[in-house]
Amino acid sequence: MIDFDKYDRDNPQIWEMFVELTKEAKKKGFQHYSANGIFEQIRWHTGIVAEGESYKISNNYRPDYARKMMNTFPEFRGFFRIKQLQQEREPQEPTDLFGEPVHNL
Repeated sequence: MIDFDKYDRDNPQIWEMFVELTKEAKKKGFQHYSANGIFEQIRWHTGIVAEGESYKISNNYRPDYARKMMNTFPEFRGFFRIKQLQQEREPQEPTDLFGEPVHNL
């Protein structure tokens, strides 16, 4: 897993769509919305595919995009309901189905 900052830099199209769809939701009168809902719109209604992914976009960074949106655009503070971060996430080592580390051969 790579960190959010790198993922975001490598995939600016995801941020652009997240901003556009969030602004659209607010314009339609929503006082609160779900980052998951925004991601599903991106996934199902666009052709965006994240760099280096075998699937369209990673769900791992939904809360990070919500936080970035509320920090970047003050008028969106409180628009997404998010949990308080207990600590910064560290990149995780890949594991198999049993939680054992996977090493490249």
